[in-house]
Amino acid sequence: MSSEPSGPLRPTDPAEIEDIPRTPVDPKAPPHVLLHLPVANARSAALGVLMVLAVLAVLRLASGFFIPLMLGLVFTYALSPVVDWLHRRVHVPRALSAAVLILGILGSTGAAVYSLSDDANDLITSLPDAARKLRDALNRNPKKTDTALETVQKAAAELQKAADEAGGRNAAPPTRGVARVVVEKPKFDLREYLWSGTLGIATLLGQTVVVMFLTYFLLISGDTFRRKLVKIVGPGLAEKRLTVQALDEINAQVQRYLIVQLATSVGVGLVTGIAFAALGLKHATVWGIAAGVLNLVPYVGNLAVTAAAALVAFLQFGEVRMALMVAGSSVAIDTIKGYLIVPWATSRTSSMNPVAVFVGVLAWGWMWGIWGLLLGLPILMGVKAVCDRIDHLKPIGELLGT
Repeated sequence: MSSEPSGPLRPTDPAEIEDIPRTPVDPKAPPHVLLHLPVANARSAALGVLMVLAVLAVLRLASGFFIPLMLGLVFTYALSPVVDWLHRRVHVPRALSAAVLILGILGSTGAAVYSLSDDANDLITSLPDAARKLRDALNRNPKKTDTALETVQKAAAELQKAADEAGGRNAAPPTRGVARVVVEKPKFDLREYLWSGTLGIATLLGQTVVVMFLTYFLLISGDTFRRKLVKIVGPGLAEKRLTVQALDEINAQVQRYLIVQLATSVGVGLVTGIAFAALGLKHATVWGIAAGVLNLVPYVGNLAVTAAAALVAFLQFGEVRMALMVAGSSVAIDTIKGYLIVPWATSRTSSMNPVAVFVGVLAWGWMWGIWGLLLGLPILMGVKAVCDRIDHLKPIGELLGT
């Protein structure tokens, strides 16, 4: 029996295809080739899924511990270049420079809040009046003619009234001695409101103190934890090199991300304040600061500023046109920032997949609320840097990357 020499596939003549005998295929017959999934791989995948679910449950249940920890780490990444520069160039002790830097940030933030407290209070006080005025404007109907929806609603009301009257005539007389139960809403308790508000403020102050001290201790420690982490990963030089590379990448990406966010927030705040002042909106400075701060909250912060500014503009001017102009200016600023500036800057600072970032930020927001929206992207950057250097986790890094 002669056999053709092995080699690259040659083009098949159509006449040869016609000569090949064909076996009729029954769609109902079972397949002749079965794909078997290795049991070990299935068990490993199941264990991996269970481990991920357990980690997510721990992160959600222990959010009171992990949120201050992550905030302290992010602030450390943001402030460590300044402390390192002062320590190397000016020979200022790390403890002194870190303390002065943190106290300076807290003092400037407190002074800014105190100086703008009156304007912010007036703005917050005007929100209920704006909502009431907007509701009255929406309920006002200048035309006397009824729409099709209102006609259908009136017809349904008449039919319901007729059915109630018919049921009342045929129904049995009410049983005597039956008490009527009326559920009343609890009255507003000022003491309970003040107590709950005091607890919320106390919790916020306590978390602020924890984050401040954690940031301070991390800043004065320098690269101590970095060297300890490199030491405990393993005795091999390859493990130590990969750990150093991952830490360097996390440090560089998070710092570049924070610089981009700070620059865009300052720009959005300035442009928003100038635009609102040009339109004649009151408290334009407060609106600019609010836009700059809420710009740090992905997908939600700008929407909140736009809706609130449009509502207050309607209260101030009494015209829907001015409210739409204020909202349109905010949307235009956010569009230019979101579609031109941020993608260009982010592409130069990180290589993250936009879809994976969006889903990941939503997941962190579900777990930690507003703090998850703020910390989601830096956490994803760290996860990608680690997964890119571990063989079994490289598919996750590939999924998160561009």
